[in-house]
Amino acid sequence: MTSRVVLATHNPGKVREVGEILQAEGVTSVELVAAGELGVPSPVEDGVTFKQNALIKARAACQTTGLAALAEDSGLCVEVLGGAPGVFSALWSGTHSADQANLRLLLAQLVDVPDPYRGAWYECVAALVLPSGEEHVTSGRLTGRLAHAPQGEGGFGYDPIFIPEAMAVTAAQLSPAQKNAISHRGRALRALVPRLARLDQPMA
Repeated sequence: MTSRVVLATHNPGKVREVGEILQAEGVTSVELVAAGELGVPSPVEDGVTFKQNALIKARAACQTTGLAALAEDSGLCVEVLGGAPGVFSALWSGTHSADQANLRLLLAQLVDVPDPYRGAWYECVAALVLPSGEEHVTSGRLTGRLAHAPQGEGGFGYDPIFIPEAMAVTAAQLSPAQKNAISHRGRALRALVPRLARLDQPMA
C-alpha cells in the first residue's frame, strides 16, 4: 500500500534531494507530491528557529491537503557570524532563494576571515505532521568550513562554498549520493524513515 505525502516546499532542489534520500533508504511505500503540484501556497515562515519553521510548513500543508505532510527547514550557520545566516539563509541577500546573491554576499562578509576561523555547519530540522494531529520532529547537522570561492556545479544554496569536515572538496563537488549520505538533510530525514515506512498504521 502506498501513502501519499505532500512535501511542503517549492524548492526543486529540496524536492529532488528528499526523494533521493528516501529512495536510498528503501522507502517504497511513500508517494511524495510537491506542495506546488497541489497548488498549496507557501505559508509565512515567521518562526525564529528551524523547528518552528519546519512545523509551520508541515502543519499548513497537512491542513490544506488533508494529507500527511513532510517539511524541513535548514540553513547555513557560520561561527564568526554567531550562527548567521541560520534561519535567514534563503533570505540573506534580501530576496528569497536567490542562491547566487546570497552566496556572493556571504563571501564578501567573510573576505578577510582566515581559514582557521571559517568554521560553519549546516543545520536541518524535519517535521512530519499527520491528519490525526500526530507530529514527529528530527534534526541533523553537518559540520565543515567555508571556501574562499565557489567550487563545483552540483547541489544548491551555499553548497559551492561549504567544505564538509574531513573533506577537501565542497558539497557542490560531491555526487548526489555522496552528499545525501552525509548531509544534514539526509540525517534528519533518515530519522523519520521508520514512521514514514508505516504511515498506514496508527501510532503505537
